[in-house]
Amino acid sequence: NPRAIKVLDKIAELSQWEKSEKNGRFRGVGFIFYHGAFQAQVAEISISNRGQIKVHNVIFVADCGQVFNPHIARQQLEGGIIFGLTAALKGEINVQNGQIVQSNFDDYPMLKLKDTPEIKVHLIDNHESPGGLGEAGTPLIGPAVANAVFAATGKRVRRLPIRRKDLA
Repeated sequence: NPRAIKVLDKIAELSQWEKSEKNGRFRGVGFIFYHGAFQAQVAEISISNRGQIKVHNVIFVADCGQVFNPHIARQQLEGGIIFGLTAALKGEINVQNGQIVQSNFDDYPMLKLKDTPEIKVHLIDNHESPGGLGEAGTPLIGPAVANAVFAATGKRVRRLPIRRKDLA
C-alpha cells in the first residue's frame, strides 16, 4: 500500500533509522493499520545497570487521511503515547490475599512528567477520507519499546509491564 510505505519511509527518515545506535541507546519500531490509519512509532531507550528502562524519544508518524485540527490530533496522540507507556512500563495490578493491592492513584505507579520522553508527532498531509486517531498513540508504544529492549538485550518481551527479570 503506497500510504503504508510513505509512513514507513517517513518514520525511517525522522528517526534516522539507517544510523546505528550509540551512547547505549537502542531503538525499536512498531507499525499498525488501526482505525483506518497507517501508523508507525519508533522508541529510543536505554537500560541502566540496575535494569531500569528509560525512554528518551518517541517518534510517531500517521497517515489518517485528512486531519481537521492538527493541534488537537497531536495532543491526543501524545496523551495516548504517555498512557500506553505507563501501561508498558508500570501498569500492573497486583493481588495479595485475594484483594487488589492498588486502591487508587496514590499507590498505582504512573509515568511522571519528569520521566516523559520527548515525543514528536508527524501527520502525513493528504486529502484522503478521514480515519481515526482516537487512541491511536496507545497500541504501538508497547511493541516499539519491547522491540528496543530486544535490540538492547536480545531478549523478547512477552508480557507487559516490562520488568527487570524480563531483561535478564
